[in-house]
Amino acid sequence: MAEPQTFNSKYIVLITVVASLGGLLFGYDTAVISGAVGALNNFFIRSLEQDPQLALQAILEFKIIISICILAIGILFASFILKFFKRGTAIGIIALILLLGGAIYYFQFLTLPGVLTENLKNSILGFMVSSALVGCIIGAALGDKTANSIGRRNGLLLAAFLFLLSAVGSAYPDGMNFFFGSSLSSFILYRIVGGIGVGLASMLAPLYIAEMAPAKIRGKLVSFYQLAIVTGMMVVYFVNYFIVQGQSEEWIDATGWRQMFLSESIPSFLFFICLLLVPKTPRFQVMKGKDEEAMKVLNKLNPPENARNILRDIKASFSVKKAHWLAFGWGVVVIGLLLSVFQQFVGINVVLYYAPEIFRGMGMETDASLLQTIIVGAINMIFTVVAIFSVDNFGRKKLMMIGSAVMAFSMIGLGFALYTGNTGMLALLLMLLYIAAFAMSWGPVVWVLLSEIFPNSIKGVMAVAVAVQWLANLLVSWTFPMMNNNSFLVETFNQGFPYWIYGGMAVLSGLFIWKFVPETKGRTLEDMEEIWRGNKEIE
Repeated sequence: MAEPQTFNSKYIVLITVVASLGGLLFGYDTAVISGAVGALNNFFIRSLEQDPQLALQAILEFKIIISICILAIGILFASFILKFFKRGTAIGIIALILLLGGAIYYFQFLTLPGVLTENLKNSILGFMVSSALVGCIIGAALGDKTANSIGRRNGLLLAAFLFLLSAVGSAYPDGMNFFFGSSLSSFILYRIVGGIGVGLASMLAPLYIAEMAPAKIRGKLVSFYQLAIVTGMMVVYFVNYFIVQGQSEEWIDATGWRQMFLSESIPSFLFFICLLLVPKTPRFQVMKGKDEEAMKVLNKLNPPENARNILRDIKASFSVKKAHWLAFGWGVVVIGLLLSVFQQFVGINVVLYYAPEIFRGMGMETDASLLQTIIVGAINMIFTVVAIFSVDNFGRKKLMMIGSAVMAFSMIGLGFALYTGNTGMLALLLMLLYIAAFAMSWGPVVWVLLSEIFPNSIKGVMAVAVAVQWLANLLVSWTFPMMNNNSFLVETFNQGFPYWIYGGMAVLSGLFIWKFVPETKGRTLEDMEEIWRGNKEIE
């Protein structure tokens, strides 16, 4: 006999679909740039080569924007340092970082002459592509405060508005230039605005789903958020392909890239409207002392007797005391941070952001390169689904180690394929193998591990891990054009060099998982606490 339904499944699915649109836009916004890299280079960077005065102004504005971004990120990480160390020690560490970092930044960047060198061109292009990630770091860091001040749903409404603003502003940075600078600077700033929306959505959408979903199906519903992200990437790959199909390079450089960014305004507007139709979470309502409003939402989701019990549990959960972030020592903190760093240092977002450019570098036309990118997106999506349904059966550690081994093999192999000029089917198969390995291991499983390794009393450390993840993403995405387009490296290694770096990182990531990361499958949070206290061994 079937177990009676104890919750309103249709209403919960509706709420999950609406919140998951935040994940879809997350994927859409981060991947839309992939089809426009070449056009952005031709539209913005090439114009600087032809006008030294314009180049001088652009370089000055670039230095100012980078300085502001570094200051914002520095303030954010200084706040994290203050939470890890005693005040005196923290101030000493921050002062040392400011002294050393400031000296390097001043002499290696700010004092550079206003000349558009090859490395500077590649740096500007890399930052154009990765600038949204600066916003992601800021948005993710502000996610907790946003969730607790204006709420989970209203925070998502803010994210939807930022997505919409970024879509229109990135498409027309010249016509919507309210920043008193060049259109290049305007484009970068609108991408950062969109990144703030991504950062907010990356925290608030899973949180909203988790707080609305019944415990029995919470894990499955939250996991669909990751599926929504790769779906968003897949959608935008198709959109980019259909925009440029049959069009000339001149049209793509002048108009096509604008349509790519503007296309995001449609799902952004839909997300904003749909959010107006869903309620605030019961947990947020209780936090603000609105028990009656919370009860109304719980009654829509559950039978009355269950709703009362859930309300009681929500109230009890606020009594859990937060511990110092180092209450369990440095081990768990360092492991969490390195999981985030390695997830990006294996080079996944280089492939996702620059895939069309990589394929064009293999000699393909624009249409063909974007079609190959669709295949990349399809593989990413299919193997993410495989991971969702296998992570609980196969185990986190095994999946991660196998993923590292296959990624190392495929990236090192891809580097040698490019080095020897074998840019045909072999190179494509190695790239697809890499995507499949990442999608069923380091892609979704890192998020599972981060949610499981941190005891409840220090869950705040997750904010640091997420911020570090976005920072690592920024560094990898920014530096790829500097390696891939550098004349010396291209002449010496024929564009194989970056992939050997990422392959080496994949080797290190596997060794790290094998030696230091515990298996969390089947373990309670109490078990994990015992491991970090040293009462149990890492298996």
